[in-house]
Amino acid sequence: MMMAVSFTRYGRLYYLDPGEHSPKVGDKVLVPTEAGNEVAECIWAPQWVSEDVGGLPVCAGIAGEEHLNRDEANRRRRAEARSVSKRLIKRHDLPMKVIGVDYVDEENVYTVYFSAPHRVDFRALVRDLARNLRARVELRQIGPRDEARLQGGIGPCGRDLCCATFLKDFEPVSVRMAKDQDLPVNPLRIAGACGRLMCCLKYEHPLYGEFRASAPRTGSTVETPEGPGVVVGHNVPADSVIVRLNDGGRRCACSKASVCAPRKAYEAAYEEPVDAAAED
Repeated sequence: MMMAVSFTRYGRLYYLDPGEHSPKVGDKVLVPTEAGNEVAECIWAPQWVSEDVGGLPVCAGIAGEEHLNRDEANRRRRAEARSVSKRLIKRHDLPMKVIGVDYVDEENVYTVYFSAPHRVDFRALVRDLARNLRARVELRQIGPRDEARLQGGIGPCGRDLCCATFLKDFEPVSVRMAKDQDLPVNPLRIAGACGRLMCCLKYEHPLYGEFRASAPRTGSTVETPEGPGVVVGHNVPADSVIVRLNDGGRRCACSKASVCAPRKAYEAAYEEPVDAAAED
Protein backbone atom coordinates (compact mmCIF):
# COMPACT_ATOMS: atom_id res chain seq x y z
CA MET A 1 0.00 0.00 0.00
CA MET A 2 1.17 3.50 -0.83
CA MET A 3 -0.18 7.02 -0.41
CA ALA A 4 1.05 10.48 -1.41
CA VAL A 5 0.97 13.71 0.59
CA SER A 6 2.01 17.31 0.08
CA PHE A 7 3.01 19.93 2.64
CA THR A 8 1.84 22.80 0.41
CA ARG A 9 -0.92 23.11 -2.16
CA TYR A 10 0.33 22.00 -5.59
CA GLY A 11 3.69 21.27 -3.97
CA ARG A 12 6.03 18.33 -4.23
CA LEU A 13 4.57 14.89 -3.53
CA TYR A 14 5.96 12.65 -0.80
CA TYR A 15 5.12 8.95 -0.66
CA LEU A 16 4.23 7.12 2.54
CA ASP A 17 3.26 3.71 3.78
CA PRO A 18 -0.23 4.27 5.24
CA GLY A 19 0.32 1.56 7.86
CA GLU A 20 -2.91 0.89 9.75
CA HIS A 21 -4.48 4.21 8.71
CA SER A 22 -6.91 4.85 5.82
CA PRO A 23 -7.00 8.61 5.17
CA LYS A 24 -9.07 10.05 2.34
CA VAL A 25 -8.05 12.68 -0.20
CA GLY A 26 -7.98 16.05 1.54
CA ASP A 27 -7.44 14.66 5.06
CA LYS A 28 -4.63 16.09 7.16
CA VAL A 29 -2.13 13.45 8.25
CA LEU A 30 1.06 13.33 10.29
CA VAL A 31 4.31 12.73 8.40
CA PRO A 32 7.49 11.74 10.27
CA THR A 33 10.38 14.13 9.53
CA GLU A 34 13.76 14.93 11.07
CA ALA A 35 12.08 17.72 13.05
CA GLY A 36 9.27 15.48 14.30
CA ASN A 37 5.79 14.81 12.96
CA GLU A 38 4.57 17.46 10.52
CA VAL A 39 1.09 18.02 9.10
CA ALA A 40 0.53 17.34 5.39
CA GLU A 41 -2.48 16.90 3.13
CA CYS A 42 -3.36 13.54 1.60
CA ILE A 43 -3.24 13.88 -2.20
CA TRP A 44 -3.53 10.20 -3.16
CA ALA A 45 -5.52 7.91 -0.92
CA PRO A 46 -3.83 4.60 0.04
CA GLN A 47 -3.88 2.13 -2.83
CA TRP A 48 -2.19 -1.07 -3.90
CA VAL A 49 0.78 -0.71 -6.26
CA SER A 50 2.13 -3.38 -8.58
CA GLU A 51 5.77 -3.01 -7.49
CA ASP A 52 7.13 -3.95 -4.08
CA VAL A 53 8.37 -0.60 -2.75
CA GLY A 54 10.25 -0.63 0.54
CA GLY A 55 11.84 1.92 2.81
CA LEU A 56 8.89 4.34 2.81
CA PRO A 57 8.18 6.30 6.00
CA VAL A 58 5.04 5.16 7.77
CA CYS A 59 2.14 7.57 8.26
CA ALA A 60 1.98 8.57 11.93
CA GLY A 61 -1.81 8.95 11.92
CA ILE A 62 -4.56 11.47 11.27
CA ALA A 63 -3.79 15.00 12.45
CA GLY A 64 -5.77 16.05 15.52
CA GLU A 65 -6.89 19.50 16.62
CA GLU A 66 -3.70 20.15 18.56
CA HIS A 67 -1.57 19.22 15.53
CA LEU A 68 -3.58 21.52 13.25
CA ASN A 69 -3.28 24.41 15.72
CA ARG A 70 0.48 23.88 15.97
CA ASP A 71 0.79 23.76 12.17
CA GLU A 72 -1.22 26.98 11.79
CA ALA A 73 0.93 28.71 14.43
CA ASN A 74 4.10 27.65 12.60
CA ARG A 75 2.68 28.97 9.32
CA ARG A 76 2.07 32.36 10.94
CA ARG A 77 5.63 32.37 12.31
CA ARG A 78 7.06 31.59 8.87
CA ALA A 79 4.99 34.38 7.28
CA GLU A 80 6.13 36.81 9.95
CA ALA A 81 9.78 35.79 9.49
CA ARG A 82 9.46 36.29 5.73
CA SER A 83 8.10 39.81 6.21
CA VAL A 84 10.76 40.72 8.79
CA SER A 85 13.53 39.31 6.54
CA LYS A 86 12.43 41.41 3.56
CA ARG A 87 12.25 44.55 5.69
CA LEU A 88 15.72 44.06 7.22
CA ILE A 89 17.30 43.11 3.89
CA LYS A 90 16.04 46.39 2.46
CA ARG A 91 17.35 48.27 5.51
CA HIS A 92 20.82 46.68 5.12
CA ASP A 93 20.71 47.36 1.36
CA LEU A 94 21.72 43.81 0.44
CA PRO A 95 21.18 42.27 -3.06
CA MET A 96 19.16 39.36 -1.69
CA LYS A 97 15.76 37.88 -2.49
CA VAL A 98 13.89 35.81 0.10
CA ILE A 99 12.68 32.54 -1.44
CA GLY A 100 11.34 30.57 1.50
CA VAL A 101 11.39 30.21 5.28
CA ASP A 102 11.41 27.08 7.44
CA TYR A 103 10.73 26.99 11.16
CA VAL A 104 11.36 24.23 13.71
CA ASP A 105 9.35 25.09 16.80
CA GLU A 106 10.96 22.44 19.03
CA GLU A 107 14.38 24.07 18.58
CA ASN A 108 13.09 27.59 17.86
CA VAL A 109 15.21 27.85 14.70
CA TYR A 110 14.38 29.74 11.51
CA THR A 111 16.04 28.88 8.20
CA VAL A 112 15.78 31.62 5.57
CA TYR A 113 16.49 30.59 1.96
CA PHE A 114 17.56 33.38 -0.39
CA SER A 115 19.00 33.95 -3.83
CA ALA A 116 21.64 36.49 -4.79
CA PRO A 117 23.81 37.22 -7.84
CA HIS A 118 26.98 36.66 -5.81
CA ARG A 119 28.18 35.87 -2.30
CA VAL A 120 26.76 38.21 0.33
CA ASP A 121 28.13 39.22 3.73
CA PHE A 122 24.99 38.82 5.84
CA ARG A 123 26.52 38.61 9.33
CA ALA A 124 24.93 41.87 10.50
CA LEU A 125 21.62 40.80 8.97
CA VAL A 126 21.63 37.52 10.89
CA ARG A 127 22.13 39.35 14.20
CA ASP A 128 19.22 41.70 13.47
CA LEU A 129 16.97 38.82 12.42
CA ALA A 130 17.77 36.83 15.58
CA ARG A 131 17.04 39.88 17.74
CA ASN A 132 13.72 40.67 15.99
CA LEU A 133 12.48 37.08 15.80
CA ARG A 134 13.87 36.07 19.23
CA ALA A 135 15.20 32.84 17.83
CA ARG A 136 18.25 31.32 16.17
CA VAL A 137 18.38 32.18 12.46
CA GLU A 138 20.26 30.45 9.64
CA LEU A 139 20.59 31.92 6.13
CA ARG A 140 21.19 29.66 3.15
CA GLN A 141 21.88 30.82 -0.39
CA ILE A 142 20.32 28.65 -3.15
CA GLY A 143 20.66 28.48 -6.93
CA PRO A 144 18.11 29.13 -9.69
CA ARG A 145 16.89 25.52 -9.86
CA ASP A 146 16.24 25.30 -6.12
CA GLU A 147 14.56 28.70 -6.29
CA ALA A 148 12.11 27.41 -8.90
CA ARG A 149 11.51 24.26 -6.81
CA LEU A 150 10.61 26.26 -3.69
CA GLN A 151 8.51 28.89 -5.45
CA GLY A 152 6.75 26.54 -7.89
CA GLY A 153 5.06 27.69 -11.07
CA ILE A 154 3.95 26.63 -14.54
CA GLY A 155 6.40 25.37 -17.14
CA PRO A 156 6.41 26.02 -20.92
CA CYS A 157 4.33 22.84 -21.34
CA GLY A 158 1.50 24.33 -19.29
CA ARG A 159 1.90 21.92 -16.37
CA ASP A 160 3.26 22.40 -12.85
CA LEU A 161 7.06 22.47 -12.69
CA CYS A 162 8.62 19.01 -12.53
CA CYS A 163 11.09 20.13 -9.85
CA ALA A 164 8.24 21.33 -7.62
CA THR A 165 6.16 18.17 -7.98
CA PHE A 166 7.98 14.86 -8.51
CA LEU A 167 11.69 15.34 -9.29
CA LYS A 168 13.89 14.41 -6.33
CA ASP A 169 17.35 15.36 -7.60
CA PHE A 170 18.67 17.67 -10.28
CA GLU A 171 20.72 15.92 -12.95
CA PRO A 172 23.07 17.67 -15.40
CA VAL A 173 21.46 18.73 -18.68
CA SER A 174 23.42 19.59 -21.84
CA VAL A 175 22.64 21.37 -25.10
CA ARG A 176 23.55 18.12 -26.88
CA MET A 177 20.40 16.56 -25.46
CA ALA A 178 18.32 19.29 -27.10
CA LYS A 179 20.04 18.68 -30.43
CA ASP A 180 19.41 14.94 -30.21
CA GLN A 181 15.71 15.71 -29.72
CA ASP A 182 15.60 17.99 -32.79
CA LEU A 183 14.85 21.04 -30.66
CA PRO A 184 15.98 24.54 -31.66
CA VAL A 185 19.12 25.55 -29.80
CA ASN A 186 17.45 28.74 -28.61
CA PRO A 187 17.70 29.59 -24.89
CA LEU A 188 14.19 31.00 -24.94
CA ARG A 189 12.79 27.71 -26.30
CA ILE A 190 14.68 25.14 -24.24
CA ALA A 191 14.96 26.98 -20.90
CA GLY A 192 12.65 26.39 -17.97
CA ALA A 193 11.21 28.84 -15.47
CA CYS A 194 14.56 28.92 -13.65
CA GLY A 195 16.38 30.14 -16.76
CA ARG A 196 18.41 26.92 -17.04
CA LEU A 197 17.94 24.06 -19.52
CA MET A 198 14.67 22.21 -18.92
CA CYS A 199 14.98 19.13 -16.71
CA CYS A 200 12.71 17.14 -19.02
CA LEU A 201 15.47 17.16 -21.66
CA LYS A 202 17.36 14.76 -19.39
CA TYR A 203 14.75 12.14 -18.59
CA GLU A 204 13.27 12.16 -22.12
CA HIS A 205 16.66 11.80 -23.79
CA PRO A 206 16.96 7.98 -23.42
CA LEU A 207 13.67 7.56 -25.31
CA TYR A 208 15.11 9.42 -28.30
CA GLY A 209 18.32 7.38 -28.13
CA GLU A 210 16.43 4.08 -28.19
CA PHE A 211 14.25 5.27 -31.08
CA ARG A 212 17.17 6.41 -33.25
CA ALA A 213 19.06 3.17 -32.62
CA SER A 214 16.33 1.13 -34.32
CA ALA A 215 14.59 3.57 -36.70
CA PRO A 216 15.76 4.20 -40.29
CA ARG A 217 17.91 7.31 -40.66
CA THR A 218 16.79 10.46 -42.41
CA GLY A 219 17.42 10.14 -46.15
CA SER A 220 17.21 6.35 -46.24
CA THR A 221 14.87 4.58 -48.66
CA VAL A 222 12.13 2.48 -47.10
CA GLU A 223 9.08 0.49 -48.08
CA THR A 224 5.81 1.63 -46.51
CA PRO A 225 2.26 0.25 -46.67
CA GLU A 226 1.55 3.08 -49.14
CA GLY A 227 4.58 2.48 -51.34
CA PRO A 228 8.32 3.21 -51.43
CA GLY A 229 9.68 6.53 -50.18
CA VAL A 230 12.43 8.42 -48.40
CA VAL A 231 12.56 9.14 -44.66
CA VAL A 232 12.44 12.91 -44.08
CA GLY A 233 11.76 13.07 -40.35
CA HIS A 234 10.98 11.31 -37.08
CA ASN A 235 8.14 11.62 -34.59
CA VAL A 236 9.54 10.00 -31.47
CA PRO A 237 6.55 10.49 -29.12
CA ALA A 238 4.31 8.80 -31.72
CA ASP A 239 6.94 6.11 -32.46
CA SER A 240 6.64 6.88 -36.18
CA VAL A 241 8.71 8.17 -39.11
CA ILE A 242 7.76 10.76 -41.72
CA VAL A 243 8.20 9.43 -45.25
CA ARG A 244 8.03 11.31 -48.57
CA LEU A 245 6.53 8.88 -51.05
CA ASN A 246 8.12 8.46 -54.47
CA ASP A 247 4.69 8.50 -56.06
CA GLY A 248 3.76 12.20 -56.17
CA GLY A 249 5.97 13.38 -53.30
CA ARG A 250 3.19 13.11 -50.73
CA ARG A 251 4.26 12.79 -47.10
CA CYS A 252 2.84 10.23 -44.69
CA ALA A 253 3.47 9.16 -41.12
CA CYS A 254 4.21 5.45 -40.74
CA SER A 255 4.83 3.47 -37.59
CA LYS A 256 8.46 2.58 -37.05
CA ALA A 257 7.65 -1.14 -37.07
CA SER A 258 6.12 -0.96 -40.56
CA VAL A 259 9.32 0.40 -42.17
CA CYS A 260 11.96 -1.10 -39.88
CA ALA A 261 14.38 -3.45 -41.69
CA PRO A 262 14.57 -6.05 -38.87
CA ARG A 263 10.77 -6.24 -38.82
CA LYS A 264 10.70 -6.71 -42.60
CA ALA A 265 13.29 -9.49 -42.37
CA TYR A 266 11.31 -11.20 -39.61
CA GLU A 267 8.10 -11.11 -41.62
CA ALA A 268 9.84 -12.42 -44.74
CA ALA A 269 11.43 -15.31 -42.82
CA TYR A 270 8.51 -16.46 -40.70
CA GLU A 271 5.15 -15.25 -41.94
CA GLU A 272 5.15 -16.91 -45.36
CA PRO A 273 5.83 -20.48 -44.07
CA VAL A 274 3.15 -20.04 -41.41
CA ASP A 275 0.61 -18.96 -44.04
CA ALA A 276 1.55 -21.92 -46.29
CA ALA A 277 1.16 -24.37 -43.42
CA ALA A 278 -2.27 -22.92 -42.63
CA GLU A 279 -3.39 -23.41 -46.22
CA ASP A 280 -2.31 -27.09 -46.19
